[in-house]
This record gives sequence, C-alpha cells and structure tokens, in this order.
Amino acid sequence: MKIESIRLRNFKAFRDVQMRDIPGFCVLIGANGTGKSSLFSVFSFLRDAMTTNVTAALGRLGGSRGFQEVRSRGSEGAIEIELKIRADLGRSKWSLITYLLELDEEGGKPVVQREVLKYRRGSGGQPWHFIDFSGGTGEAVTNELDSVVDETELKREKQTLRSPDILAIKGLAQFERFPAAVALGTLIENWHLSDFHINRARPEQEAGYAEHLSREGENLSLVIEYLHKQHPKVFKEVLEKLASRVPGITNVDSKVTEEGRVLLRFQDGSFQDPFLARYVSDGTIKMLAYLVLLLDPKPHPLLCVEEPENQLYPALLSDLAEEFRSYSARGGQVFVSTHSPDFLNAVEVDEAFWLVKKGGFTEVRRAKDDPQVAAYMADGDKLGYLWKQGLFEGADPR
Repeated sequence: MKIESIRLRNFKAFRDVQMRDIPGFCVLIGANGTGKSSLFSVFSFLRDAMTTNVTAALGRLGGSRGFQEVRSRGSEGAIEIELKIRADLGRSKWSLITYLLELDEEGGKPVVQREVLKYRRGSGGQPWHFIDFSGGTGEAVTNELDSVVDETELKREKQTLRSPDILAIKGLAQFERFPAAVALGTLIENWHLSDFHINRARPEQEAGYAEHLSREGENLSLVIEYLHKQHPKVFKEVLEKLASRVPGITNVDSKVTEEGRVLLRFQDGSFQDPFLARYVSDGTIKMLAYLVLLLDPKPHPLLCVEEPENQLYPALLSDLAEEFRSYSARGGQVFVSTHSPDFLNAVEVDEAFWLVKKGGFTEVRRAKDDPQVAAYMADGDKLGYLWKQGLFEGADPR
C-alpha cells in the first residue's frame, strides 16, 4: 500500500490542503502548532472509525465537542478527507483507489454525509464507483472480479447501515461478497501509529503472546520472545544492530528462563558482568523498540512516528532514518515528523515536506518544489543544515 495524495478540507488546521506525490518515506517538519500531529490524526481517526464509529472517533480526537472541535475554526460545511491509495485489492495488478469521506452534523450528531470508494480498472476512462453511500444508505458492488470488463456488468447491492455514523467500509468489510470494502478496511485496520512510552516498555510482562509491537510499546518483551522463537534470524539482526549502534554496548545476547521468557542481557565494555534490559538507558530501550518495530517480518501497510529523535544519541539518527527508508522499501509506507536537523540530514529532498501557518491555517510545501532548496541539495548540501539556515520559510527548527 502507498498513499499517493491526501486532500483535507475543514479538518482542524487544514482549511483546504492537498499533498501530492507522497513518497514511501515521508518526513514532515515545521514549527510547533503547524499541524504535524493533526496530519497524523487523520490516520488515527480513520482507524478508530473503522473499529468503532465516527462519533466515537471524533470524540477521541476532539473531546466533548467532537465534530465542532475537529472542524476548522470559523469554517462551515462538511469535513472532507480524500485519500488516493495505490494498493493491491487482490487483483492481478495494483489499483489507484480514491477514498472520499465527507462528515457533517444533523441534529447535533455527526453523520457520514458521503462515502465513496472508486478506482479505474484500466489505464484510462472514468473510475468505477464500488461503494457509494450517503447518510447510512447506498450501494456496493459484489462482483469486483478481473473478469468484469464493463461497468454495466457490475452487480450493485443496496444496503442500509445500522446508524449514519458508521463507515460503509466498516460494515461491508464484514462480508466477503464486498471485496473492495474488505481490502480497504483490512489496510486501515492494520495502520500503526506509534506513541511509544519508555516507562511502559521497560517492564517485562509475565506471560502472553504478541507478534507486533503495540502503539505504546508495553508488549516489547513479548514481541522479543516471539521473534526469538519464531524468527531467529530477525532476532539476531535486531541484537547485532543494537550492539553496533548504542555507544558503550559491546554485546547483546538473550537468556531463556525456565518459564520460557526471553531476557536480554547487555554487555558494557566497562563492566565484567552483563546486565538486564530493565537497567539500560532510555535511549537503548527506545532504539531496541524501533529495531523490533522496523524489522517486523510483516510490516504494517502504514507506519507513523512522531519525533523519533527523542532520547536518542544524535549520531544514531542517520541510521534510524535509513531503517525507516528500508521499512518503506519492504512495502510499508512511513510518515515521520521531526524537530531534529540531524535526522533531517539523512533525508532526501523528495522525501521532505514542511508545514507553515498562513492566516491561521496550515499550508503544506514540498522541499523538492522549492528551487533554492533543490539547487543546494543538487550541489551536495543537506536538508538539516538548510533548515537551520532558515531556508524553509515559517518552519523554525527550534
């Protein structure tokens, strides 16, 4: 999966914004309050709406005022989210999908005003609508197959959702006869937005099972145990990279307890005896968690990480940026926000966007579209240095 463009209207700081030609590894910079977290909240909102409903997702995002708090201040009309996604929907080739969601209020309650899923079957012509709903009722195609060559052959089934604040892709994704909804719903449900907390990840859990690192990282020890047992090559790679990147650590190995739990032991060159993970620095724990996340044998289709540089030694940020890039090359798109020029120095010009507040609302600009920035980069300069020199208007790195 790869999100190629995002269009937002009346969504928090984004009054009317479009990001185009989004790369597999996308880095966002900008001063505090310009909307980096708000952009990530688009993804968290969609994922929450898939697991609950629009009312609950808006409440989680906007508090007690829900819709009114999420809609851009002073604006009227619907909140609009449009994503163009290049994805495999189980066909013989990838499709460019357009997913449009319009939200409004009726009687003081949020409703899905319009929800459309459409895409082209060939290289030209108008896209076919496979899902088209308004206010909880609409139509969905049941025979999305390669054998269908003409739109008139599509079989459309009318459906009514239990409530107008439920996403059609959520309801229809429960039924295999709606393959387009199943495919997109599965993608969104597997998006991962990291909100890693070191104090949550440090304790070793007594028992359990986990294949993927959770949002806050509290299951880190369980995922390490899973990798050790089920993916020993990945486990070894995690330990080798950790030992090579953390200053002072000369070796990392594992010990399996009688209960079957896996304990990591760190060897510091200054000490004779190794010590367990619970005693290492915050930066070491965070680097370990990122390696576990980024070397996941089954990458998430979308990974979002805010300010990964916190608690990490600046010299490690270049390697970390490369890990994010490698993750995207394995098929999982990555969005990262940063305040670190050191991290940005490892980013290519076509991977960086910056956010700027104009008239109270956010604009999004791409680094490669700025002639001066592009010229400096062509001469061998680095984005972090250019950022510190003030070449990104309105995006103060401090």
